[in-house]
Amino acid sequence: MQPSGNLHIGNYLGALKNWVRIQNDYECIFCIVDLHAITVYQDPAELRAKILEIAGLYLAAGIDPKVCSIMVQSAVPAHAELSWMLTCVTPIGWLERMTQYKAKAAKQESVGDGLLQYPVLMAADILLYQAGIVPVGEDQAQHLELTRDIAQRFNSLYGDTFVVPNTSLPTVGARVMGLDDPEQKMSKSATGANHAVALLDPPEKIRKTIMRATTDSQPAVDFDSMGPGVANLLSIYQGFSGDTDEAIKAQFAGMRYGDLKKRVAEMTIAHLEPFQQRYRQINGDPGYLAGVLREGAARVAPIANDTVRTVKQRMGLYVE
Repeated sequence: MQPSGNLHIGNYLGALKNWVRIQNDYECIFCIVDLHAITVYQDPAELRAKILEIAGLYLAAGIDPKVCSIMVQSAVPAHAELSWMLTCVTPIGWLERMTQYKAKAAKQESVGDGLLQYPVLMAADILLYQAGIVPVGEDQAQHLELTRDIAQRFNSLYGDTFVVPNTSLPTVGARVMGLDDPEQKMSKSATGANHAVALLDPPEKIRKTIMRATTDSQPAVDFDSMGPGVANLLSIYQGFSGDTDEAIKAQFAGMRYGDLKKRVAEMTIAHLEPFQQRYRQINGDPGYLAGVLREGAARVAPIANDTVRTVKQRMGLYVE
């Protein structure tokens, strides 16, 4: 995840919760991608603070640094080094057709080269560790397919070098939509005051945001004809509660929207309060956080450096 904006319940239900679930099933590396964050301007002091905040949120969610690696992208220079070498074998047309690039570029008069090269750096993040599986949502499917294309192109030019990552992803969590616009995925970069519930929001703010969530013109929950806003609220409740579809229908069929929002708000608060308490305990010891990140980088750096050395040798670059 990028250390920019505020992590929200969509990040938790859609990714963090799932990462905690799979961390003992795979050899996992969880990266705070600060090099990706600087494709747009970041205040340096805020960026440094956000890096530690994200690390604390990873830990508060239950990611265990004893069984997996939590690290900062820029702490392992091999990420940037491999990204340049992959850039040199990636046709620019592949990058210009990326959906996220086109969408962001269309909103700006000009864009930095970092935005165009963003998917190559993401490919480097994956290929650097010869990763077999990348546990992200469907919105990243195009980036993963590009990573596969880059790996296959490099392998065809220079010989078998990279593991081509699997596009059959582990089951991901709920896809949480914006509370103010349920047609759009909840986003850290959205500016609307009622768009998202941040993981560190206090209870009253959580309650206020959810009570203002968009629903539809019907007076109560109708599972046969409900709009996306109501479906989103039910998905959030189910994501936190773990209830089955049948249990959700039994609880909420015919419930008026005001009561639905109250139930969702209370469920969200009940789960975030202990999460926030763990975060405050972890965040109170910045030395511990720095140690976790330092140890994570030290653990993965040998893998990354071995990959870069192999790539240099295959490409004919100077290697001592």
